[in-house]
Amino acid sequence: MPQPDIASERGRLNVHDEDIRRIVLNTMETILPGASSVHIRGNKSLRAQVDLDSMDWLNVITILGERFELRIPERDYGKLLTLDDIVAYVCDMRAGRPAR
Repeated sequence: MPQPDIASERGRLNVHDEDIRRIVLNTMETILPGASSVHIRGNKSLRAQVDLDSMDWLNVITILGERFELRIPERDYGKLLTLDDIVAYVCDMRAGRPAR
């Protein structure tokens, strides 16, 4: 499977919605190798779908912040419940819009 283009552009990653989804799913599989991205639904709680504990979830958030070159404040963690939430959040932050 080809990796998404995450070339740096002016210090920021240039990624699109589907690339963001792939990066999130790859991150989930890195943290929890048994997680199957095939069964993950965009509108359902990620933690419930792959049975992540709190520490694993924090690792996911931390790694996503690094991969997308974003500072994700703790107050925003509650906005990142589903795959769709994370994609929207990353898109908003990268576009300079307030997170939903």
